[in-house]
Amino acid sequence: MSRISLDEVKHVAHLARLAITEDETEKFTKQLDSIITFAEQLNELDTEGIEPTTHVLNMKNILREDKAAKGLSREEVLKNAPDHQDGQFKVPSILE
Repeated sequence: MSRISLDEVKHVAHLARLAITEDETEKFTKQLDSIITFAEQLNELDTEGIEPTTHVLNMKNILREDKAAKGLSREEVLKNAPDHQDGQFKVPSILE
């Protein structure tokens, strides 16, 4: 027995704005039924006592801890600037 009907496939195709032929409808019905059958095998697994997870692998944050640190002084930052004025970078004007 098919778990998905031709009408359901046509309805989904319509919602997705897909124009499919009758042959494609039958083909997709068989393919989707196979996918549903395969997915239903998961219901046979005993998951009692298994903790729900969001990822199959144990994931952890590999980034360093974000800690506030003292930055460079204004003089150190500006010492390699091609041009500066009043403690700020000086750039060519782009507006007239």
